Amino acid sequence: MTKGKLPSAWISIIPIVSLVILLFITINTFGSDALSGASQVVLLTSTAICSALAIIVSKIHWKKIEEAICNNILGVSVALIILLLIGALSGAWMVSGVVPTLIYYGMQILHPHFFLVSCCIICAVISVMTGSSWTTIATIGIALMGIGEAQGFSTGWVAGAIISGAYFGDKVSPLSDTTVLASSVTNTPLFSHIRYMMFTTVPSMTITLLIFLIAGLSHESGSADQIVEFSNSLKETFNISLWLLLVPVITGVLISRKVPSIITLFISAALAGVCAIIFQPHLLHEISGTGVEDSISLFKGTFMTFYGSTQVETGNEALNSLVATRGMAGMMNTIWLIICAMCFGGAMTASGMLESITSVFLRFMKKRASMVASTVVAGLTLNICTADQYISIILTGNMFKDIYKKQGYESRLLSRTTEDAVTVTSVLIPWNTCGMTQATILGVGTLTYLPYCFFNLISPLMSIFIAILGFKIKQHHEKTEGLTAG
Repeated sequence: MTKGKLPSAWISIIPIVSLVILLFITINTFGSDALSGASQVVLLTSTAICSALAIIVSKIHWKKIEEAICNNILGVSVALIILLLIGALSGAWMVSGVVPTLIYYGMQILHPHFFLVSCCIICAVISVMTGSSWTTIATIGIALMGIGEAQGFSTGWVAGAIISGAYFGDKVSPLSDTTVLASSVTNTPLFSHIRYMMFTTVPSMTITLLIFLIAGLSHESGSADQIVEFSNSLKETFNISLWLLLVPVITGVLISRKVPSIITLFISAALAGVCAIIFQPHLLHEISGTGVEDSISLFKGTFMTFYGSTQVETGNEALNSLVATRGMAGMMNTIWLIICAMCFGGAMTASGMLESITSVFLRFMKKRASMVASTVVAGLTLNICTADQYISIILTGNMFKDIYKKQGYESRLLSRTTEDAVTVTSVLIPWNTCGMTQATILGVGTLTYLPYCFFNLISPLMSIFIAILGFKIKQHHEKTEGLTAG
């Protein structure tokens, strides 16, 4: 924060406007590949614009801006380590057969009348286990779209069920990069953040499942032959075993025991690696590419699963996508993006521009509910303007972090509201990277599936509703100026 007079809101918004314009051009040009580097360049360019304005207009020394940038990056350093571990774990869980086993047994409950609700649950479970809505949608989501169409469901309904479930998992999984990012930006312990989100997420998901259940029961369905075909393909490729479910069970126990995230993720990845050696040695040999089935091949295949991209040929296109993993290397674009975004956030903070913009929102923050509602609106607006959920999470967290702290509210209230507003709505915006990607993968227009993504639509509203009730919301300083507890 700067001392003295803040820059005007009109000056402060220039870097934001520049960011939005450049991102619009970038995403229009590069599409879903924008995260591979173009968005990062845009962030650094916007950082330069902000810094130039701060130096020229506000007479801020570059050293101060540099320090703020370094402090911002330092603040997410643990998150970057966690993201690398998530990459290792996601690869290990896939190749070891943990996720395929979950899919296989999940398929057994796909009765036509319960298809939509089962579809949502399966995607939710897989997304929680993998921490990635994109992976879930791009793998099992594609298969479920085919099954749903064969059973006579409209594409909007099926896509809505898939996306609702996938983004539930993306929102609450400790393996999710957005979950880690939201907790890190707001300085909230990861598992504390996840537990607190349950007060808004569980009711939202319950309502969603009830809607899909009613819709499914009233539907006349067709053949389920594709379910059998997909299940058989899974069994032919992987050694499916209930023993593999011990890995997510142990992970769940570690989480419930509040073991630190880094330790939990490392142990889970290591266990999955051991399971891969025991249950899927044939896949490890194939991944290694040595042509010799020995201990060296197993060692190489296991390590490649942890750190690199892997591909196993299964003869089934959907399974090929499922088995494909990115490992630790696959997280580098996200890590790079976060570092560049923190540069922008640091420059905005040091220049006082972020404080100037947040002061505008303060005018609407008369009570607790209006504070949460303002955060939701700001997060959704940034999601629309920046077309990227990562940037929106970082900007929303930085904009309101000091406000929540000054008003005596826990940081987890901000982290929860940010996720309720940003993570789940990104896929509903046609020009957002999430919206573009999922529409392309599923072959369904964003505006076609939007009305059926009930979880994504309900979550922001539920966040505001819980704030109105004041349920499990603590204020440490009841007599804080400018905000009443009500």
